[in-house]
Amino acid sequence: MVKNPLAGASYLLRGLGLLNKPGLRPFVLIPLTINIIVFSLLIWLGIDQFEQLMDRFLPDDESWLAWLRWLLWPLFAITLLLIIFYTFTVIANLIASPFNGLLAEKVELYLGGELPHQPTGAKQMVKDVVPSLLSELRKLLYFLLRAIPLLILFLIPGINILAPFLWMAFSAWFLAVEYGDYPMANHKLAFKQQHTRLKQARFSSLTFGGGLTLMMMIPILNFVAMPAAVAGATLFWHERLRHIKS
Repeated sequence: MVKNPLAGASYLLRGLGLLNKPGLRPFVLIPLTINIIVFSLLIWLGIDQFEQLMDRFLPDDESWLAWLRWLLWPLFAITLLLIIFYTFTVIANLIASPFNGLLAEKVELYLGGELPHQPTGAKQMVKDVVPSLLSELRKLLYFLLRAIPLLILFLIPGINILAPFLWMAFSAWFLAVEYGDYPMANHKLAFKQQHTRLKQARFSSLTFGGGLTLMMMIPILNFVAMPAAVAGATLFWHERLRHIKS
């Protein structure tokens, strides 16, 4: 499995299977609850704002432009899904980052791994919140510095044919970077070291991120995508990435 480039997707599926294990369940509930709350709020806000927009520009259901409502609602639904897909990932991870690190720690201990000695308790958890948030902001900056040039490619004739494929590949890669951070940060690996290890398992990283992209698009499964990704990334680290020198 270690030499199989498609192993990245299997780590994700195996991570999903770990979520119901005794001892891990409580650490899944917090990010899962955060997922549901954030997802529900974004949908409610999007629908509410769109309805107000429709009432403002198309106030009369019996006017000759009423047919536009039937055209705009499906377009809005598709746009809303795309916006939620990206903003949901950023916001939910930002909020849940301290809990995701704790989940990665518990999964690794469940797998028989060892963690560097560090203080425990409520005070230490509070101290870990700031580094976790800073790590999420650093990953957000990493994303923006690469996403903006890629988005510009969509506007360039000829090259824009390749833009969707490049965007999908980058999205898969970034998700591997995003979730690979949790188990590796528990071992005090700097972002550059994490990046080096993921590059040396590039295809597995891409299939891990690609599988996660699909999972996040499937209703119901998208609610457990975050904890499944944390557990899967920890498996990825435990079985492969920790053996790579950075």
